[in-house]
Amino acid sequence: MEDVCAPFNSKYITILGLGLLGRGVGDAEFLAGCGAHVIVTDKKNENELAESVARLKKFPNIEFHLGGHQAEDFEKADLVIKAAGVSLDSPEIEIARKNNIEVAMSTALFAKYAMETGAKVVGVTGTRGKSTVAQMIYEVLKAAGKNVLLGGNVRGVSTLAMLPEVSKDTIAVLELDSWQLQGFGDLKISPHIAVFTNLMPDHLNYYSGDMEKYFSDKANIFRFQKESDFLFMGKECSKLILETYVGKLRAQLHVVHSANFSSEWDLRIPGEHNRLNAAFAFRALRALDIPDEEIKNGLESFEGVEGRLQFVRELNGVKIYNDNNSTTPEASIAALDALGKNITLIIGGSEKDLPLEKLISSIKENVSHVILLTHENYKGSKRLANELRTANIPFVEVATLQQAVDVALQLKERTILFSPAFASFGMFKNEYERNDQFLALVKTLPDTQHT
Repeated sequence: MEDVCAPFNSKYITILGLGLLGRGVGDAEFLAGCGAHVIVTDKKNENELAESVARLKKFPNIEFHLGGHQAEDFEKADLVIKAAGVSLDSPEIEIARKNNIEVAMSTALFAKYAMETGAKVVGVTGTRGKSTVAQMIYEVLKAAGKNVLLGGNVRGVSTLAMLPEVSKDTIAVLELDSWQLQGFGDLKISPHIAVFTNLMPDHLNYYSGDMEKYFSDKANIFRFQKESDFLFMGKECSKLILETYVGKLRAQLHVVHSANFSSEWDLRIPGEHNRLNAAFAFRALRALDIPDEEIKNGLESFEGVEGRLQFVRELNGVKIYNDNNSTTPEASIAALDALGKNITLIIGGSEKDLPLEKLISSIKENVSHVILLTHENYKGSKRLANELRTANIPFVEVATLQQAVDVALQLKERTILFSPAFASFGMFKNEYERNDQFLALVKTLPDTQHT
């Protein structure tokens, strides 16, 4: 992309929400490098954000307002970049809009400028499966020798900072959660190829229990598409999409189910849900004119995504799986269904106000031992404990991941699955810290560990 810094040079830009995941830091580094005057503001203080702040201290044109927000930062800026998860009705956003200041999100800004360059954008959303589908598409395109970038909801990656790598032959594959898609709605843009895997209850604490608001944010992935674009929908959510937006959908529409995917293709990753994920990737890759044989080779060699039903190791005949990123009951159910019976399940976390009835049924059917992570802030675990007692399902409560792994290895089953079904906050800073701790524990177990 020519002169990627032109939209930002000498502008006064407020970044609302630095965070701990590295995306906000990458945004700030990029903008400061472009010559913008950057104010970074976050409710967390400098000690809480120490690692992120340390990376940015070298920039003289970055100013920090931490431990709270100052109204003037949203009154005089040229642009406010809102972090994912910051509510659209926050007082700071209201101040900016009253002062006619543009509010945008970094991934959407990237998509806007990438599209203007002539790059093709592939967006993948859904309550479940979006990470795996996006990664599948990316890996196949990379193996096919395409100029491809992977961004959006990717750990530690500032999508905005990838703008210098964009050219007219670039394909940008973006994993998009409902929060990031708010930014697409603000800019009134949608990806050229949109994949909408499914829609299930999630983030209801953020959306105050309103599924319509959740769906409305997700719908930005297709709402502004053109006739030459593609929308691939899961069978279960297609009815809602087609009925809600009847007469308003301009893209080429396709309903995807696992029958779209050849039963002769041999995937390395387990589960019927992953065959459906592969079907989505297959259809999107075909729309990008990738030959079937190259798609087949890429999908059959795909080894999965870290934290999503990830096989970590086998220890004395015990297979250990990391499904850390399953933060909803439905995601954990899919993992249980994929691995079969007699599973030792490590589960539990902070509340997301989601129904547990189907999870309890799946635990009854597939799990022989339940190990429940408990913490004073883990209201989700407390609610699950009550449901387990009501269903007469025995469980062991532990206070740390280390204890959970130790207890699991003392049991006699051949499969250990860590699939929390809840968020991580309270015991961990975020789900990535939880993921890293579990992997470190399992990978450092001695080979002589007895079960």
